[in-house]
Amino acid sequence: MSSVLGLRANWRQIALLTATNAFVGGMVGMERSILPQLATDEFGITSKTAAVSFIATFGIAKAVTNLIAGPASERLSRRSVLIAGWLAGAPVPLLLIWAPSWGWVIGANVLLGLNQGLAWSMTVNMKMDLAGPRRRGLVLGLNESAGYVSVAAAAFLTGVIAAGYGLRPEPFYLGIAFAACGLALSTLFVRDTTSHVAAEASASAVSGGRAATPFATIFADTTWRRPRLFGVVQAGFVNNLNDGLAWGIFPLLFASKGLPLERIAILTALYPLLWGALQSLTGWLSDLIGRAPLIVTGMIVQAAAISATGLAASFGTYVAAVSLLGLGTALVYPALLAAAGAAAQPATRATTLGVYRFWRDGGAVAGALIAGAIADVYGFAQAIQSVALLTAASAIVAAIIFYRGRPARLASTELAA
Repeated sequence: MSSVLGLRANWRQIALLTATNAFVGGMVGMERSILPQLATDEFGITSKTAAVSFIATFGIAKAVTNLIAGPASERLSRRSVLIAGWLAGAPVPLLLIWAPSWGWVIGANVLLGLNQGLAWSMTVNMKMDLAGPRRRGLVLGLNESAGYVSVAAAAFLTGVIAAGYGLRPEPFYLGIAFAACGLALSTLFVRDTTSHVAAEASASAVSGGRAATPFATIFADTTWRRPRLFGVVQAGFVNNLNDGLAWGIFPLLFASKGLPLERIAILTALYPLLWGALQSLTGWLSDLIGRAPLIVTGMIVQAAAISATGLAASFGTYVAAVSLLGLGTALVYPALLAAAGAAAQPATRATTLGVYRFWRDGGAVAGALIAGAIADVYGFAQAIQSVALLTAASAIVAAIIFYRGRPARLASTELAA
């Protein structure tokens, strides 16, 4: 396989990885419409915090796996980590079908977190390896678009199937197909990208070869030592905190308003559908005008959308609010990934992205638990508005970091690399 960088030279493998990530997204999408109701209807869980505990378990497993996946892929290979992710995810739909207790569901979500942390991370890293520095926003937009459109499609389909046939087992048959297809593609057709990493590192003036950087140094630099990366990390954390709210609390809110499962399925699918479908455009746009404008604007849009969801009182207003949330997330998501990847040396990029994704996916855990706890004590409205305020604060922090002391034109483009 050629080690030439670029979209044109590697479009076949990029397309294959895009398809693979669609199946990764489908694995998590199959849960979004029905697992909160499965908790209450089949397992008798009444606490909002307990009902969303599967999200916390999933998020913790995924976040920790992100930290492991980067260094592992640099020591072994991207492809081997990708395949390991599919082996971890293969039992998930079967466990959800057979689960005799909520503990089995929690265990299944540990494996699902491993699947997402290993497999999704590798599709991101391998695409960045193949595309080179000039088209990272575009290829990441394609990757995230495929993943989240699949999340939306699976959420809608499982909701419709559940409405017609029940919460189990039929909706989870889709997961069996997703796992089989993803594992087959990864094993039979995906090729490793180690040679592309080496080619970029040798051509990079800042890399100086593959010098070993301690993990602790990369973790500290990404988390707090480098202000620009801190701005990216905190925005990623809050972005996924919002997703934890949307995944765990919104379906319970919609059900409490008397919406039928079919309409809940539409609402839970619409947000990731727009998030996914728009990322090809917003990823390309971040290559053109820079990452900072999209990150700051997207966080402001998310804050407004979350607040609107808490204030909405009809199906039509819920549709408008979750659509706005999808737009805001699409603006932010590929820009954050590309900004984090651009700040790293090629040889340690997977580890840097792993640290970023650790904090980002940790936000989903915080969102589910914090919103669930507030909802248990004060109600849905207070939980939702609290998250909206936190998102607005994150936008302000990002704007201060990205634009402080810099001319407006420079600040809009300096994260474009």
